[in-house]
Amino acid sequence: MTQPVVVEGLSVWSPARGLTPAADAAGASTPLLVADSWLVREGRVRGLERHRERFLRACGEVDGPPLRRLLEFWRDMTDALPRTGEWFPRVELAPGARELRLLLRQAPPLGAGVRVWAAGQCDPRTVPRRKGPDLAALAGVRDRAGGEGAEEAVLVAPSGTVLEAATASVLWWEDDTLCLPPPRLPVLPGVTVALVLERAVREGVRVAHRERTVAELDGREVWLVNALHGIRPVTGWTGGPLRAAPATYAPHWRAWLDDIMEPLPGS
Repeated sequence: MTQPVVVEGLSVWSPARGLTPAADAAGASTPLLVADSWLVREGRVRGLERHRERFLRACGEVDGPPLRRLLEFWRDMTDALPRTGEWFPRVELAPGARELRLLLRQAPPLGAGVRVWAAGQCDPRTVPRRKGPDLAALAGVRDRAGGEGAEEAVLVAPSGTVLEAATASVLWWEDDTLCLPPPRLPVLPGVTVALVLERAVREGVRVAHRERTVAELDGREVWLVNALHGIRPVTGWTGGPLRAAPATYAPHWRAWLDDIMEPLPGS
């Protein structure tokens, strides 16, 4: 089928015109009500239906457009995604007129491992369970981590309990048990984490929700998990004496995530 042409950058959607380049690129810096993003590699993606459901649900929570309009937008957006190359698109619901948008970005280099700032940053988010409003604050956390020689930082609760990273969920292994923070804590419901946990249950891997401080991750295999990079084992900690354990489990699980990427609808 012939795909509509969408230029790299920000496009605005309307029922009559579909996706068209944004007239004012400055609007891209406006805080968002809702956002969602994922990796597209040569026309393949994983968990797209789950991203759609999370986006639709979040739009409903903020009195976004009617469901029929959201589904029309999603159809047009999906049709417009490139079928070649590596991309990291982001769907957005902007404030004010509740504008639906697509930010089409080339994917950054994908990492097989990640260095993390061990200091543990107090959680700056105002809406931790909805992606969008706190993107600027989280970018600031990553910038501070970069100043410490790291690529990511772990967010912690006032008690010191690990919540997640600035752009990823945090999982870790305690012996043969795959661990993560309890869902009652303020954490974003990660799509890729859900895929990992479902596989763990299918294969009989023990899963446990546990509260741990950053210091209690010392010497453990720790993963940062998100839709862009998939699973990145922590290969080093900066700003503290923590040790990163060898990535024993990660290679197998990373290969599995690559295998479950599926063609975009309409490909």
